[in-house]
Amino acid sequence: MTQYIPFAITAAYLVAAVIIGVRAGRGHNMSTVRAWGVGDRSLNPFVTYLLIGAGAVSAYTFMGSPGWAFSRGVPVMYVVVYVSFMAFLAWYLGPKVWHFGRKYGHVTQASTITDRYESPVLGGIAAAGVSIAGLAYAVLQTIGSAYILNVMSFGLIPTWMGVILVLGVISIYLYRSGLRAIGMTNALQGVLMFVTAWLVGLWAINHYTGGFSARPIFERLQEDMPQFLTLPGALGDMNYAFWTTSILISFFSIWQAHWISWMGAASPTGLRKATTFIPLYYIMLIPMIVVGFIGIFEYPEIGNPDQVAIQMAVDNMPVLLAGLLGAGTLAASMSSSEPQIHATALTYSKDIIQPLFKLSEERTGKLTRWLIFPIMALIIAPISIAEPASLVYILLIGYGFSGQAMPTMLGIFFWPRATKWGALTGMAAGLLVTVLFSFFIVHPLGIHAGIWGLMVNIPLFVIVSLLTRPSSDRALARYFERKQVAAEA
Repeated sequence: MTQYIPFAITAAYLVAAVIIGVRAGRGHNMSTVRAWGVGDRSLNPFVTYLLIGAGAVSAYTFMGSPGWAFSRGVPVMYVVVYVSFMAFLAWYLGPKVWHFGRKYGHVTQASTITDRYESPVLGGIAAAGVSIAGLAYAVLQTIGSAYILNVMSFGLIPTWMGVILVLGVISIYLYRSGLRAIGMTNALQGVLMFVTAWLVGLWAINHYTGGFSARPIFERLQEDMPQFLTLPGALGDMNYAFWTTSILISFFSIWQAHWISWMGAASPTGLRKATTFIPLYYIMLIPMIVVGFIGIFEYPEIGNPDQVAIQMAVDNMPVLLAGLLGAGTLAASMSSSEPQIHATALTYSKDIIQPLFKLSEERTGKLTRWLIFPIMALIIAPISIAEPASLVYILLIGYGFSGQAMPTMLGIFFWPRATKWGALTGMAAGLLVTVLFSFFIVHPLGIHAGIWGLMVNIPLFVIVSLLTRPSSDRALARYFERKQVAAEA
């Protein structure tokens, strides 16, 4: 019976998440868009810190990153670089986003775009475009959750059942409490993930080397399998161009869920304090990547690289530590799936359905909560059960789509001369190119499809903006100082 203790610990996390998530909405009217969508802008710095941090390092922390280290080697380090760069964006842009949201009533990224460019059509296209990235990420996390339950239960819970179970649990507290549920469960998840990553990493290093230095692992790799220590990696599919452009497109992507998280903070000062220390949280990636390198020697024949860390835990670790890893990995997956489902439902209702059917705020608020169910049942669950590609590769494709909103974002913060026609033309062309180079002519010259999209997107954005009428003085006055607008005229 002791073999099922890790599964029991993992399953216990689901119960804890439901209790915390449901209780998070108490005292708030969750039928309103503001309360359900941005938590009444009431999250303290600690919760904001873990909401952003735990939401960014997810299933690939415990599954995807060890899996890439195991199958490819050092190409996995792109993750460590880009998540730190993303923290810079959050620190600089987050307080500005919070200010605009508080002052003008925005609750989504696309609602800010609509207001700045005076174009609901542009807002709707942006909502649909960035949702592709969010849905891809939610699929990644849901697959990761199902993997965990499958391995921890020794196959008793098949992948399809794990998908349904996890999405069912998330739907309970997400419907009830919205962003507050995400924030409160992420506080638990964030602490659990950080502690687990270090405990597991240090245990694995000590178990396989007899000490706490990872040097013997890399010395053995250098001697026996040096291809794991250089680009393009052991599989030969991550050359310098693709590795670099993968970092760039990840850095250029401002996720819808991150934008909403920024607006959920209680104050811009608290948000800046939280984002200042975000890179320290991401250090937790390092020990799990080392676990993946250990797996190269210990599990050379494993079928699914994304399961190497979990399999190592089940086979070798003390049952309590293995259970903690199962719970931590499940927490990591759910902490990133929840915000993407929430953000997609929020932006679909607020930025597409409401202006299309001219719904009232009250009806939009009610619709938003219910939208999570068809999104889960008709999109996330079927794709997750099909298990496409590897976890990290799904994420990389998602970043290509999310990154196409970056020029439009720059027009909000820095360039008064940017117009809705420039943004529309550039974004539409960028999305088309990203689709073409993600699925049909895959990453030409080894350059990420999203970067190809931006190569088309940015010039069109600039040229068309300069040839078309700028936004009204009223709209520009809301986002720029008068002297800046005059200089661009």
